[in-house]
Amino acid sequence: MKPAPPAVLTNAFYAFYDLHRPAYHAYATARLTPEEAQIAVSHLFDLVASNWTKVVSERHPSAWAWEQHTRAVARRSGRALTEIEDATLLHDQLLLSIDQIATVTGTEAATVSTLLAAARRARTPTHTRSHPWIFPTRPMAPAEARRRTAPFLRTATA
Repeated sequence: MKPAPPAVLTNAFYAFYDLHRPAYHAYATARLTPEEAQIAVSHLFDLVASNWTKVVSERHPSAWAWEQHTRAVARRSGRALTEIEDATLLHDQLLLSIDQIATVTGTEAATVSTLLAAARRARTPTHTRSHPWIFPTRPMAPAEARRRTAPFLRTATA
C-alpha cells in the first residue's frame, strides 16, 4: 500500500481533531479541573498526531483515541469509569445523542443504546415483593387454556 501524501494525512488529522475535540474536552472537564482537562486533551491530540499513521490504520481510530483519552483522564482523576458510566456521562450530563456518542467512542450505536439501557435498569428501583404492573391471574383449567390460545397455535385436535 502506497503511503498517503502528507497533506492528506494533515487534513484527515484536522478533521478528526475538529470532530472529536469538543466532546473530549467536555468529558475531561466533567471529570477534572479545567486546567487538568485542557492538559489531558492537549496531550491526547499530541499522542494522536505523533501516531497518526498508526491510528488511521486501526479498524476503529476513534475507539483507539477514546481509549487513550479515558485512560489519561482516569489517571488524572484517580478513578476509571465503566463503559456504562462513560455512556451515561456523555448522554445525560453532556447531552450527546446516541449517534454522537458512538462516533466519539468508536463504538456501534446499538452498543451505546445497550449501555444506556443497562444504566437505566441499574437506576430503577426493584420491588422484591410485589410488582404493581403485574396483575395476579387465576390458574386456568386445561380446556379453558386451549380455548384462549391463539388460533395459529391450536392443534388440529383442540
